[in-house]
Amino acid sequence: MTIDLAALPDDFLWGTATAAYQIEGAVTEDGRSPSIWDTFSHTPGKVANGDTGDIACDHYHRWREDIGLMRQLGANAYRLSVAWPRVVPGGDGPVNPKGLAFYDELIDGLLAAGITPSVTLYHWDLPQALQDRGGWPERETAEHFAAYASVVAERLGDRVHHWTTLNEPLCSAWIGHLEGTMAPGWTDLTAAVRASYHLLLGHGLAAQAIRAAAPGARVGIVNNLSTVHPATGRPQDLRAARRMDGHTNRWWLDPVHGRGFPADMREVYGVELPEKPGDLETIAAPLDWLGLNYYFPQTVADDPNGPAPYVRSVRRDGVPRTGMDWEIDASGIETLLLRLTDEYGARKLYVTENGSAYPDVVRPDGTVHDPERQDYLTRHLAACASAARKGAPLAGYFAWSLLDNFEWAYGYDKRFGLVHVDYRTQTRTIKGSGHRYAEIIRAHRGRERYAA
Repeated sequence: MTIDLAALPDDFLWGTATAAYQIEGAVTEDGRSPSIWDTFSHTPGKVANGDTGDIACDHYHRWREDIGLMRQLGANAYRLSVAWPRVVPGGDGPVNPKGLAFYDELIDGLLAAGITPSVTLYHWDLPQALQDRGGWPERETAEHFAAYASVVAERLGDRVHHWTTLNEPLCSAWIGHLEGTMAPGWTDLTAAVRASYHLLLGHGLAAQAIRAAAPGARVGIVNNLSTVHPATGRPQDLRAARRMDGHTNRWWLDPVHGRGFPADMREVYGVELPEKPGDLETIAAPLDWLGLNYYFPQTVADDPNGPAPYVRSVRRDGVPRTGMDWEIDASGIETLLLRLTDEYGARKLYVTENGSAYPDVVRPDGTVHDPERQDYLTRHLAACASAARKGAPLAGYFAWSLLDNFEWAYGYDKRFGLVHVDYRTQTRTIKGSGHRYAEIIRAHRGRERYAA
């Protein structure tokens, strides 16, 4: 497997990514209030093994060590998220000075290490206080999000220039409000559609707020997208694949590109959107860049008796899978990068998450050998370089994840990190995949091809 690194620009961002609730811990320290994930993880039966993010990777206290790990990997960028309940504990109202101070110090530490910070404002940790008032199905949550975005941008905007409004709003809306396996754990189509609308409205309002507080800020949104394939050539399965593409991809891409919400999916959901004049223009705030999170393709069949969008996933036999039981198809990341370029006219693209989970163990010699993850990383980076060679304006890649961490409803069972974390001792160990990533980064800086 060879990566054509010459296809990537000289100023390419080689990064890693994390999320606040998954790594920070310190959930009751220095004025932080509970988020919906604190509530969800402490609800019996919601998270594997009863795990919570109470301690996680203790990044709140160990961030200096974690910056050191980034330097060892050779990363020149880091995608982090700010915890809304740490900065504005009530969701609106008073700002917590200690919460802002933490991120202030973290940003300064990254810059001192030569690492570009990329800040995500919402990675699913809505303050529970706002959830108690209705959460994302309510319009006021979008308005409070913009106010919080303004606070953070005003404080950090002199040093942070790369901003993400939302991470994977699909997960917040569909998995959190329709499927119920993520916080807040609802199974209500009407609430899910309303949440999807207000999430994107919040994105547009926050984009305005960031730019007002930090002139020159480069603002984008991050979506998790999938290639979608019909299980058969039957007309009903072809239509199912089209619906799934709408549910997974077009519902999130079309509005932010000024196309409105897809008419076919509005009919599928049958839920009236809470529209007000000017909303669609706000949602379509100009994007400086677009972020792609890619993990797996989807193969679907028609399921008229199931929940919206009335499809069922079909398992393809003989296809390699990760420890998450997700199908591996590196070509999907190239397909999506080119689709975003050709169909949506993206001017700048980042792969903001891409990675794989496997059941890693520390060997007696203290190393972590993860050949499957090394292969996954290499193949997906080769596909990224191929997309760039074909015209995709790819400007950076952020591996998911820097650290093994709290993997949402899976708890601590699933490990995505380039760095292994012993959750009992908090000992960090760079895995073979971390060393592979460092080799690829060095090869790019030397303008070499990389052959694994």
